[in-house]
Amino acid sequence: QVQLVESGGGLVQAGGSLRLSCAASGRTSSYYAMGWFRQAPGKEREFVTGISWDGGNTYTEDSVKGRFTISRDNAKNMVYLQMNSLKPEDTAVYYCAGRAVGTTNWVPVASRDYDYWGQGTQVTVSS
Repeated sequence: QVQLVESGGGLVQAGGSLRLSCAASGRTSSYYAMGWFRQAPGKEREFVTGISWDGGNTYTEDSVKGRFTISRDNAKNMVYLQMNSLKPEDTAVYYCAGRAVGTTNWVPVASRDYDYWGQGTQVTVSS
């Protein structure tokens, strides 16, 4: 089992930046691809960006490409989401997710492909 805890959410003005963190604990010796998802009120949860177990492969949705960057520090069991040039439409609860993938560079993009989820952190962008 792996436990994921997000932090770093908050209220920010449009054009501002936030950095979300995801701390992993438990069975972290396996190789995990990690992803960030978000869910706005009344909308489906959507994939934002993901990173392979070694950080060598990333995939980012077009709506945030160029503004959001995912990274990881395996020595610290941490995953980060740097969000710049935030827009009101980025307002959502952001979730960290993990999936054991062995040593492949696969980055899952579907929520059903992830096994572990954090509790979420609220990001609110005011106009």
